[in-house]
Amino acid sequence: MTDAANRLAIEPLTREAFAPFGDVIELAGAKQIPINLGTTIRYHDLAKIDVADESGRPLVNVFRGQPRTLPFEVTMMERHPLGSQAFVPLNDRPYLVVVAPAGDLDPAAIRAFVTSGWQGVNYAKGVWHHPLLALGEVSDFIVVDRGGDGLNLNEQDLPDSLWLTGDALKAALG
Repeated sequence: MTDAANRLAIEPLTREAFAPFGDVIELAGAKQIPINLGTTIRYHDLAKIDVADESGRPLVNVFRGQPRTLPFEVTMMERHPLGSQAFVPLNDRPYLVVVAPAGDLDPAAIRAFVTSGWQGVNYAKGVWHHPLLALGEVSDFIVVDRGGDGLNLNEQDLPDSLWLTGDALKAALG
């Protein structure tokens, strides 16, 4: 592992901190609507799904992520220029989210977050992010993203690796 300058701090995932990159999908603070004769609560409009560019359509998938171990070397980022991409965990395990603003990839603007377990994320169209970073054990996610014609994936290698460490994760989890 390289010097401390190449280590990413890991922040707890909050709506406010993640707002420049998309939506945090969580029940806390969501609009609640009773439905089905009052037997069900609908947590309404949790993410802005944006997949219509170039005649896109929504896809619903399950991604099964293999656990990553720390320290973990971040060497690349990807983005989806034609649509958002939402990840909703199917278990109550924290996972890591590494993002950078849309536009030209600026390695100095990369941020890392740890979820509280049930939190999902919806990457806004064009936001740079690292592929799925499950922790601890194999983890399943419902993923809503874009299907259809057009190039909807760009990948870019970083000029210098960044590192996610166990110490940074412990600090974020408090």
